[in-house]
Amino acid sequence: MIAITAATLFTPLERIPQPILFLEDGKISEMTSRAHREIPTNCRIVDYKDAILAPAFIDIHVHGAAGHDVMEASLNALPCIEQFLAKHGVGSYFPTTVTAPVDTTVAALARLANAIEKSAKQDSENLRACPIGIHLEGPFLSHARRGVHPIKDLMVPSLEVFEQFWQASRGHIRIMTIAPELEGAIELIAEATRRGVCMSLGHSDADLETTRAAVNAGAKHATHLFNAMRSLNHRDPGIVGEALTNPGIAVEIIADGIHLDPSIVKMTIAAKGQRNVILITDGTAATGMPDGRYHLGTFEFDVKDGRCLSDGKLAGSTLTMDRALRNVMQFADYDLQRALILATANPGRATGSLLKGKLEIGASADILVLSPSCEVRNTIVGGAGT
Repeated sequence: MIAITAATLFTPLERIPQPILFLEDGKISEMTSRAHREIPTNCRIVDYKDAILAPAFIDIHVHGAAGHDVMEASLNALPCIEQFLAKHGVGSYFPTTVTAPVDTTVAALARLANAIEKSAKQDSENLRACPIGIHLEGPFLSHARRGVHPIKDLMVPSLEVFEQFWQASRGHIRIMTIAPELEGAIELIAEATRRGVCMSLGHSDADLETTRAAVNAGAKHATHLFNAMRSLNHRDPGIVGEALTNPGIAVEIIADGIHLDPSIVKMTIAAKGQRNVILITDGTAATGMPDGRYHLGTFEFDVKDGRCLSDGKLAGSTLTMDRALRNVMQFADYDLQRALILATANPGRATGSLLKGKLEIGASADILVLSPSCEVRNTIVGGAGT
C-alpha cells in the first residue's frame, strides 16, 4: 500500500486539507485527512509537502504532440505523445482523428483500438498518459466550416461508412464531431448515440432549428465552441446560441488566447457555469516543438510563434493542459479548484469515463501533483510514478 500526503487535495469538487491518499493495485483505496487518520507502519509514504493533489487531466480533443500525430503508423508515435502529455499533467486522453481517406482512417482507428486495449504495465521512468477512447473528428463535416480538414475527403454522413469506422475501432469511438445540417446526419446522430457515442456538433454551418433537431436526436456536446461553426448572430444564433443557453450541452473551449479572446472564455464560462465547460488543447504534432512545419493527418501545416496555420487557417494548437488551466484562471478570474473541474470532472462525466477525472475510493489512481503556483510537479497514472 502507498500513502500519499501533501498540503491540499481537490477531489476536485471538495477540498481536503492535509490529505492522505491510500493507493492499492492502481486504484484509490482510502482518502482522508491526517487530522482523522494515522498512516499504518506497513505503508510506503510519499510526501509531496506543500504540493496540491488533484485528479490528472483528461484531454478529450488532442491530435498529437512532441512531433508526432495520433494517426501515424510509426510505432513510437503514441509513446512519444503519451510521455509528453503525462509531463503536462494528463493521465488519460482521447486520440483525435482528422478527416482523411476512408482507408487511412480505418487503419488509424484499428491502431488506436490496439493502443486502448493494450494493458502494458506503466514504466515509472517513462510514464505515459493512457488512451481511453477515440474522438472521431471528420469526415462528416461542413464544406463551409471545414477549417483545415481536406475538402476532398469530406463525406455526407453514412451509416455504412460509420459502421466501417465502428468495426475498425472495435467500439472504441467515444466522441464524434458531426455537422448536423448534412443529409443523413440526424439519423447518424441517433444511431451513434444509441451505441453510447457522445455526439458533438462542430465544423458546422447549422442554424438554430437544425441544431435543436440534432439535440433532440441525442447530440449533447459542442466541438471547440465558436471555432469552425456559424458565428453567433442576434437573429441567427446557430449552434453557438443553442450551446450557450441549453444546460444539456457541454462545450469544449481552447483557452490558448489564440482560438478565443480571453473575454470570450470568460463569457462562455459565465453563461454555461463551471459544470458544462470542458478545457481541451486541440494539440498537434507541433505541441512542445519549435516553429516549423508539421503534419496533421495527411497534410502539413506551419507553426510560427506558437500559431498553427494551413492556408491561413488555424490548424489546431500548441496548447498544453497545464497551460490551459493557468490561462482559464487568468482569463475567467477562476480559482484553482473551479478551473480543475473544467479539466477533470467535466470531461470525465461528458464521456462516461466513470473512474477518471475524480479522486474517490475505487477511482483510478491518476493523480496530478501541482506546486502552489500551479506548475506540474508529477503525474501519477494508475498508481505508477509515485
